Amino acid sequence: MQTNGKLTVDAEPYEFTFSPDTCALVIIDMQRDFLEPGGFGEMLGNDVSMLRRTIQPNKALLSAWRKAGLQVIHTREGHRPDLADLPPAKKIRGRSATCIGDAGPMGRILVRGEEGHDIIAELYPQAGEPVIDKPGKGAFYSTDLQAILKYRGIKQLIVTGVTTEVCVNTTVREANDRGYDCLIPEDCVGSYFPEFHDWGLKMIKAQKGIFGWVSHSSKILAALS
Repeated sequence: MQTNGKLTVDAEPYEFTFSPDTCALVIIDMQRDFLEPGGFGEMLGNDVSMLRRTIQPNKALLSAWRKAGLQVIHTREGHRPDLADLPPAKKIRGRSATCIGDAGPMGRILVRGEEGHDIIAELYPQAGEPVIDKPGKGAFYSTDLQAILKYRGIKQLIVTGVTTEVCVNTTVREANDRGYDCLIPEDCVGSYFPEFHDWGLKMIKAQKGIFGWVSHSSKILAALS
């Protein structure tokens, strides 16, 4: 539904209304190391198909968003080649035989500039779409994301990507603390663990939207059309 230039999307816990010109699509960490066979995610024993199901809905939403001439921002989690921004606690926490910075099938794991760190071809950024390289889980931590949003007049975010309970949830919580309204299309976010995906979404929309709204990409596409 459109009213006075604003679009309304059916969502939980209630309708989400946004102005397209001041709303950005933020696609979180759709990187080769997380989504492609042989990458870091699979090396940790995860089933990457659990994340790959998000590719097509993200692709459709991104295409419609670009067609409407709206703003798109991508993020990548990774570290400097010298690992100066990698806390020792993060490197050793998983007690894995192979850690961030080590050699992997797609280059050094989660290191900026390596093949595995880059965004998958299906959702690759176009010219003019900012790419936020973040060293942590949240897209606002140690990045210029807030400056970009303020400069471009963005007040609301549609957040997609992986994983639901980690980088997506952390970014939504950071955005909420900074005054941004966030809508999460449930089919455009994913986790290696279905129960974490479900609870991650429940936490966002709990208590009448304590952190944001949850919907489906089909409802956003319907509003855009």
